[in-house]
Amino acid sequence: MNPVRDPVTVRDQVLDSQPVKDSDPAEGSETDPVTGFAIPASWLRLSPDPEAREKIKSGRWAILSSGLLCRRGLTTGTTAAAACKAAVLSLKGTVKSIEVTTPVGICVSLPVVADRGFCLAIKDGGDHKFDVTAGLEIAASARPAEETALVAGKGIGKIVGRGLCDEVGRPAISPSARKQIMRAISQALQETELSGASIELTVPRGEELAGQTLNPRLGIVGGISILGSTGFVEPWNDHFIEDRSLELRQAKRVVATTGRVGLKMSRMLFPDHKVVLMGSQLDRLDFGPDQESILCGLPALILKWAWPGLLENTGYNTVAEMAENEPQHSNIIRALKMAKEKLPRTRIVLLGRDGSILADVP
Repeated sequence: MNPVRDPVTVRDQVLDSQPVKDSDPAEGSETDPVTGFAIPASWLRLSPDPEAREKIKSGRWAILSSGLLCRRGLTTGTTAAAACKAAVLSLKGTVKSIEVTTPVGICVSLPVVADRGFCLAIKDGGDHKFDVTAGLEIAASARPAEETALVAGKGIGKIVGRGLCDEVGRPAISPSARKQIMRAISQALQETELSGASIELTVPRGEELAGQTLNPRLGIVGGISILGSTGFVEPWNDHFIEDRSLELRQAKRVVATTGRVGLKMSRMLFPDHKVVLMGSQLDRLDFGPDQESILCGLPALILKWAWPGLLENTGYNTVAEMAENEPQHSNIIRALKMAKEKLPRTRIVLLGRDGSILADVP
């Protein structure tokens, strides 16, 4: 049986639909505004923080089943949007704090240093202990112009591999982050009554830090990526992962996902399953024999976890490029087989960035 099936695009069918919640909120519960997860009331009762509900509503905090609150960080996209907005506003005066809207519609406030068209913003890593970009400076320089333009400068990576967030040769700025940045710039132009502005975005230490990220292996050179589908960084510390593992084991029907695309699409594809975001921690997956389990996400993390040597001697720099050009490549089929050997009772679904199903192995 060939496990790689013809791609089936589902994005158009669900474009205007809302994510399906894991369950209807019980009395006394809250809904996480970032993930849409219905937080059980029992978790809230365990929290010693009297402001737990308000913190969760702000989007800046996630709660664990133990009642422990973990603070979310902000993405490079949110930080860049703040820097660009403040740079434009500072053409009319000094700016020390700025408010921007995240892609999920939550407003956040960031401290900045901005004057005479130049701004420095610092990326907030939250409680994520291993965020190498935490504390990173992101800078923006703005000048009045007839038309508004965003220029990616030093420290922002360039795409050299196919199947990533934009075309080869373009700056590594994801569509959601670019939209967030341009919205922030537009708001600043309205406030300053300027007709337009040219903004150069830079990351002074971006090229230096890029080697500590996945960018070189993904096919991005010369700097970091400006990303963020929600605007927030989940607090992926050990306690959080352990809690997610507990969530997986407690559900009768469950989907483990690797990222935001998988999270969003899994809720639409499998509405009767509990969806749990595991990130790259796939070695912690432990499904019971009586569970109906699914592993769903983009190909890179899943296939590289199954077979770290997937790309060797293939001529491909990235898994995304291989999956786009040759979805039935023998190495992809072999990696899927190895994934099934690790999780023999688990259905494995690989997704394209557009929501298409690249592979579905029962």
